[in-house]
Amino acid sequence: MAGTRFIPATTQDLVKNGILASLNDFNSEKTYLDIIFISGDAYVDHPSFGVPLLARYMQSKGYKVGIIPQPHWQKKESVKILGRPRLFFGISAGNIDSMLHHYTANKKKRHNDPYSESGKHGKRPNRATMVYTSLVKSAYKGVTTVVGGIEASIRRFAHYDYWSDKIRRSILFDSKADYLIYGMAEKAILALTKYLEAQSKVNKDGVCQVRGVCQIVKKEELAHLTELVFLPSYQQIKSDKKEYIKAYLIYNSTNNSSSENRLVQKHGNRYLLANPAAKPLTTDEMDEIFQLPFLRKAHPMYKGDIPALLTVKWSIISHRGCYGGCSFCALGMHQGMIVQSRSKVSIISEVEALIRDPEFKGVISDIGGPTANMYATYCEINGKQKGCKRDSCLYPEICKNLVFDQKEMLEIWKKLEKNSEINHVFVASGVRFDLAVEDRKYLKQLLQSHVSGQMKVAPEHVCNHVLSLMHKPPKHVFNRFLKLFRKYGNKKLFLIPYMISSHPGSTLKDMKAVRSYLERNGLALEQAQDFIPIPMTRSTVMYYSEIDPDNGKKVFVERTARGKLKQRFSISPCKKRR
Repeated sequence: MAGTRFIPATTQDLVKNGILASLNDFNSEKTYLDIIFISGDAYVDHPSFGVPLLARYMQSKGYKVGIIPQPHWQKKESVKILGRPRLFFGISAGNIDSMLHHYTANKKKRHNDPYSESGKHGKRPNRATMVYTSLVKSAYKGVTTVVGGIEASIRRFAHYDYWSDKIRRSILFDSKADYLIYGMAEKAILALTKYLEAQSKVNKDGVCQVRGVCQIVKKEELAHLTELVFLPSYQQIKSDKKEYIKAYLIYNSTNNSSSENRLVQKHGNRYLLANPAAKPLTTDEMDEIFQLPFLRKAHPMYKGDIPALLTVKWSIISHRGCYGGCSFCALGMHQGMIVQSRSKVSIISEVEALIRDPEFKGVISDIGGPTANMYATYCEINGKQKGCKRDSCLYPEICKNLVFDQKEMLEIWKKLEKNSEINHVFVASGVRFDLAVEDRKYLKQLLQSHVSGQMKVAPEHVCNHVLSLMHKPPKHVFNRFLKLFRKYGNKKLFLIPYMISSHPGSTLKDMKAVRSYLERNGLALEQAQDFIPIPMTRSTVMYYSEIDPDNGKKVFVERTARGKLKQRFSISPCKKRR
């Protein structure tokens, strides 16, 4: 956008932004900025990248902010290039958990990194949140550190870590950060910033009660707090798998923004205090964020492309959050179960801004979110899930209180199709087929006008006993979708299903049943994904304990590398037809 500069990411940027008169004036021990973010990703000024979005947001609230992308984790000078922040360092591993980012299900190193320049691997460390926090604390004694992002969110309590095959402490203890923000962070980081400013003025320590924030406290500091719910301690869940399951069930029952409970978990002689989740954003608040002046470019420090940008540069985020409640997915616990949608006016306005970009070629690559056809959907009970105990609005069946038709997205498509500057509007985000079969007007329009060549859906499996453990719809629902796909789609359109192998409950026999189903229906896989246990998910509880937390029954778990390979290879390749 004209007149917009990149947020300072180098010492030279401090000069370009008028913060420094010249490079000769810079002193790494001095303060020039209020908040400095550190990210495990390259700096791309696009709303799909979490740290730049937060930086733009805090900038819009009047704070001077900077970003240090992918600092060299063995050199403390690399985090001193913007000086010492007045308030805090905000630290994130990036858009993906760093261990998941680096390793496959068989714990083999991945060879590329789409969030780094030219896709090169090795620009961030393992357990990046911990390493970056340690680096910052060694560079600036006494500086306040706030960790966040999905790596911090899913590791905020004591958790099973697949990569070390053991129970680890909360990442707040292991990183020694001062605060942890979990979930989508706009409201929490603004409130925490104001709290820290007030604390500095009165020079008074205390327990932070900002929603969406965790911190470490002493026992006596809990005395004046209300709505406390105690999880089994780190020591208990480390020694007893039943306590691990109990901790998950307590957490899961309170994992929504309508809860006022503060979760507490003892670690040694100190306690992790997790305040209630931040309230979801309103439509006006969503519109405000996505109207910020993002440049939609990588910082000019990079000579090569950032692959992750290439896939989203001409995309539009319409909403966030997911109420699917799939057992293996951490998305709902990070973005929240309540879908938060932008207005139609805001979405169309952003598209019109893209059209004015001289590089725009007439194609919107995606309008969507975690699940494309959850846009503008909501619960009829006061428009919220207040008091609702379900951890999925779709499993075991679609909730009767869910309003999920896609008339508003159909109106957006219709409006954009009239614009002569736009050749195509595609939907590349995932689509919930169980919702789609109940909204045939949307599905027909999607298939006939807004899918480019291949449509990707995620049945994940076809054996109902495995689907039940996954909290996914039964096979007959996907069969209905497949018939409608072939009814409404043209002959050049291919359906690409995603499947998960080695999920708890799945045997080699089950995966052979998947292969048979694919062959009978003329479907081919692009890839089969081995199940990877992500901290705090239901599937990970099953993997670690070999117990279904819903009913206490024993679950088969494939643990051997050889067994996992057999399951994955058993469904690939399959002959590709429509």
